Amino acid sequence: MKGFSVCIDRHTIATCVQELGHAISQDYADREVTCIGVLKGVTPFFADLLRTLTMPVTMDTIRLSSYGAARNTSHHVRILKNLDSCITGKHVLVIEEIVDSGCTLAFLLKHLAEHNPASLHVVTLLNKEARREVHVPITYEGMRVEDAFLIGYGLDLDETCRNLPDILATD
Repeated sequence: MKGFSVCIDRHTIATCVQELGHAISQDYADREVTCIGVLKGVTPFFADLLRTLTMPVTMDTIRLSSYGAARNTSHHVRILKNLDSCITGKHVLVIEEIVDSGCTLAFLLKHLAEHNPASLHVVTLLNKEARREVHVPITYEGMRVEDAFLIGYGLDLDETCRNLPDILATD
């Protein structure tokens, strides 16, 4: 893709997903977990990660908006699609493809905590800590990435490129 180059290839992604799944499965070996994927970008990672988990899992999704058509967060987070299930008293694992400013995730964690889950943890494939504006607790981190615009493996450019199997960065 013009103007982009591969920064994380599909094999590195697959290895990272396997390692995250193994760690999560060990930590939750004796418990059922409700995995909540944050749409839309999480879809490839969500599906791949769920297939690695060995404990009982239920799944749900939530869709938030804080970017619109922009490349930077507006800091105004809206819920576009809420959960379909009740998480009260359940062990909840929020699954994100990338944590950037932290604003959206902070909003989501506050929203979910209001439903009194038994536990609430976060897994992210990518942690872009250089752009963090709000501290958010990340229990499981796949990889730290530099401050570059990323596409592929769920990350989009105006709703395109989510289907690319590698993660690409601007040149």
